Amino acid sequence: MNKWPHAPIHILDKSGTYMVTSGTYKKEKFFHDSEKLELLHSDLHSFAKEFGWELQAWSVFPNHYHFIAASQEPSNLRDFISKLHSVTARNINREDDTPGRKVWFQYWDTRITYQSSYLARLNYVHCNPAHHHIVDDPRKYKWCSAKWFEGNAGASFYNTVTNMKTDRVKVIDEF
Repeated sequence: MNKWPHAPIHILDKSGTYMVTSGTYKKEKFFHDSEKLELLHSDLHSFAKEFGWELQAWSVFPNHYHFIAASQEPSNLRDFISKLHSVTARNINREDDTPGRKVWFQYWDTRITYQSSYLARLNYVHCNPAHHHIVDDPRKYKWCSAKWFEGNAGASFYNTVTNMKTDRVKVIDEF
C-alpha cells in the first residue's frame, strides 16, 4: 500500500505554539488590494479568537500568509483554517464575480518546540514584508504584526527577537 502523503501531514495532538503558512492556488494574487488584504487580515484575527488561538505574529499578503499562534486545543486548527479559507474565498469570489473559483491551495503547520526556533520564527514572520521586498521596514506594512509587536513587547524581549537570525529558519515561502 502506498503511504505517500498527498498533502501536508497535520499532527495536532499537543497544546503549544504553532507556525502556520498557507498559499493561494497557483500562487495567484487574489488579495491584491487594500480592501481584500484587510478582509483576510480581519478574518484571520476574528477566527483565531473564535477558535481559541492566541496570535503572536502574522503577515498577510496577496497570495499567502504566515502566523504564529498558541492554543490549548490545537486539534481545531483544521476547522479554523477551513473556515478562514472558505469565508475569505467566498467573499473575494463574490467581489470579483467569480463564484466557485478555487482560491486556497493548502496550509502547512509546525509545532515550535525550541525557544531559539520560536524567537527566530517570530522575527521571520514580523520581518516577512521586508523579506518579500514590499517595504523596507516591516513596521510600515499594515497587514503585519511588526508595529504591533514593537508597541506591545517589553523592550528586552523586543530586542531579543529582532536580533535573532532567521537564515536557518525553514519555511515554505516561495510566493
